[in-house]
Amino acid sequence: MKELQHLNKYIYKYRFRLLFGIFITIIAKIFALFTPRLVGQSITVISERLDGTIPVDLFQSELLKNILYIIGAAIVAGTLTFLMRQTIIVVSRHIEFDLKNEIYQQYQKLSLNFYKNNRTGDLMNRISEDVGKVRMYVGPAIMYTLNMITLFVVAMFYMFNKAPSLAFYTVLPLPILSVTIYYLSKKIHHRSTIVQEYLSKLSTFTQEAFSGISIIKAYAIEGQSNTAFNTLSNENRQKQIDLAKIQAFFFPLMILLIGVSNLLVIYIGGQQYITGEIKDFGTIAEFIIYVNMLTWPVAILGWVTSIIQQAEASQKRINEFLKEEPQIKNLVETPTKIKGKIEFKNVSYTYEDTNIQALNNVSFTVNEGETLAIIGKTGSGKSTVLDLIGRLYDTALGEVNIDDKWIKEVNLDSLRTSIGFVPQDAFLFSDSIKNNIKFGLVNATDKDVIDAAKNAVVHNNIKDFSNGYDTKLGERGITLSGGQKQRVSIARALIKKPQILLLDDCLSAVDTETEEKILNNLKKITKDKTTIIVSHRISSAKNADKIIVLEKGAIIQKGTHQQLLTEEGHYKELYLNQLTEKEID
Repeated sequence: MKELQHLNKYIYKYRFRLLFGIFITIIAKIFALFTPRLVGQSITVISERLDGTIPVDLFQSELLKNILYIIGAAIVAGTLTFLMRQTIIVVSRHIEFDLKNEIYQQYQKLSLNFYKNNRTGDLMNRISEDVGKVRMYVGPAIMYTLNMITLFVVAMFYMFNKAPSLAFYTVLPLPILSVTIYYLSKKIHHRSTIVQEYLSKLSTFTQEAFSGISIIKAYAIEGQSNTAFNTLSNENRQKQIDLAKIQAFFFPLMILLIGVSNLLVIYIGGQQYITGEIKDFGTIAEFIIYVNMLTWPVAILGWVTSIIQQAEASQKRINEFLKEEPQIKNLVETPTKIKGKIEFKNVSYTYEDTNIQALNNVSFTVNEGETLAIIGKTGSGKSTVLDLIGRLYDTALGEVNIDDKWIKEVNLDSLRTSIGFVPQDAFLFSDSIKNNIKFGLVNATDKDVIDAAKNAVVHNNIKDFSNGYDTKLGERGITLSGGQKQRVSIARALIKKPQILLLDDCLSAVDTETEEKILNNLKKITKDKTTIIVSHRISSAKNADKIIVLEKGAIIQKGTHQQLLTEEGHYKELYLNQLTEKEID
């Protein structure tokens, strides 16, 4: 139960509703337990009438009175039970909502390294399947436990008050039940943890398969994918069966023990009635009803125990992520005004997951309103520079400064709000084109959206679609071509009118004519903005105020386009190669 202590804050939050539910539960069970006593009294009255010890009119009035009491008690108990379910189950839904929000907020705080080390399917499973298991604990498990405890306490009080020795024999099987539950609960907890782990594996596999369905089809490996899925599904099924086998012991065992209790009531109660130890024949019937009323709570005890064990296993998995500390923290609460000056001082960076050094002693300065182009081969560290500016990672060696302030002394929200970032791999959401562009500025007008699209040279493409800007995109923007996705991503960044614009090789999928139009537009709208362009193309870099060339994480050349053409090196070589390719085309 240690892991489930995390839920105590939510239980405290909704304590008054839960206390009201507990109160209703107790009252409902008290009214429900009137029925056995009234039935017992009625049978006693019938027995006395058969013996001729009471007159007919008294027999009829007593019997009618008991029947009316039974009906009234049943109506009250049923109404209160309905209110109990409405109270406790609704609270469990509130807690489920709060817990999912807490997990989602934690997911947003965690750094990129966390997402590199954890798979999307597992993240989704913990916020859906695992939270669902936990909800069963704070809802049905609590409700049925309250039911069981209240019923047991009140029923035991009535039974021991009525016939102590018979009550003792009736509850004799319960210690056996307790020992069995303790043993089986440990097994269930272990197997529940394994089941949840396999569910995460299954979710991860299917999520990756659906996301990469085009690759699977292109390589004609549907059969191989199906085989892998079947293998994982069979393993998951076997783990579920192993868990079900243990859970299957509960109900038959409960029914057996209840049956034994019934036999004890009938046999011992009958003996005590014959010897005169029990005066009323109705007491035996009353005890049989008590035992049968306890059948469901006792039978449900196994199910509740199983729920608690599964919930603890799920909450443990949830807590693992909730306890994860984000590597990137906002150390400055006060908003910071960002002007746009960027400075790298002897910055080196090594990725933790691969131990690859992406940057090695990199230094440069970009003044407010200037444009810097970064050229280099694949893996030279170009994208890492942009990630460090957006503080997606923190470097341990060297300094990254924004407006002459160490980047950690800048408010993180202010920094990222002032940045328009266009990633190398254009990611679009499964929403309309309009909303994808407005993602950069939620309260943007339709005119703002169209202007941004025009500046990104994608407006004419969008208006040709049957639904225009309201066209719904498939997952990751699969509806659009690579170039269209890149240009919509550029529009999304431009609509923010950011002080710092970071373009990570985002023109690689567009033709040179469209590239030229976009660059001319960018030159106009970013004349007072700081812009950093990462590219493999000289055409994207030539008009920049400054150009640096990276190789294996180090700066090997820096200067303007004209300056770099006058010296031998990678930049001139790349320029001549691309010039030759253009002439051949």
